[in-house]
Amino acid sequence: MAVEGGMKCVKFLLYVLLLVFCACAVGLIAVGVGTHLVLNQTITHGATPSFLLPVVIIAVGAFLFLVAFVGCCGACKENYCLMITFAIFLSLIMLVEVAAAIAGYVFRDKVRSEFNKDFRQQMKNYPKDNQTASILDKMQKDFECCGAANYTDWEKILTTTNQVPDSCCVNITHNCGINFVVKDIHTEGCVEKIAAWLRKNVLVVAAAALGIAFVEILGIVLACCLVKSIRSGYEVM
Repeated sequence: MAVEGGMKCVKFLLYVLLLVFCACAVGLIAVGVGTHLVLNQTITHGATPSFLLPVVIIAVGAFLFLVAFVGCCGACKENYCLMITFAIFLSLIMLVEVAAAIAGYVFRDKVRSEFNKDFRQQMKNYPKDNQTASILDKMQKDFECCGAANYTDWEKILTTTNQVPDSCCVNITHNCGINFVVKDIHTEGCVEKIAAWLRKNVLVVAAAALGIAFVEILGIVLACCLVKSIRSGYEVM
């Protein structure tokens, strides 16, 4: 039995929200892939919270897309079971997002310490691994930093006295890091610089997460209203 009256408006709004869910799903997958690439560049490996983060984001995005498809089918066919499934799955996604937010807060210091450990380990590989050297040089150039804590970290790595990688220089030229003058190089460490960059951008992520959560709550409410209407239709029949 087709829904009538105000439920038609609810159904229309639900269709709009489902399109938003699809957009959010694609956005989450893109963010997950982007985060994975960034973490690869920051040399974080292994089954750690920081490594698993992009996997969780991509999985949530894919699951949200599937849930949106289920919701679309349920609303189109006005199927009671599909709409119940949609509401339950959407609630589960919200729980996962809340859990991920809590985990991100709890493990924030651990992620920083792991990155610091990884960065220092890869600094040791800098003189003998061209790929590692290229990644570290890019990071130091992009974030205008030098070393893990500061530029003196390179003293124990590079054999030449008074030398840092050329990527530490303010104006990068060939061999500018040899016999450098402190005022001509970036002296701040990369670990703190990148941590500060993450803190600066976390508000944007938090705002986006709140927006998605609001849309999800609205979707659950509309789905429940439609379920109630469909159920009432079945009882009338």
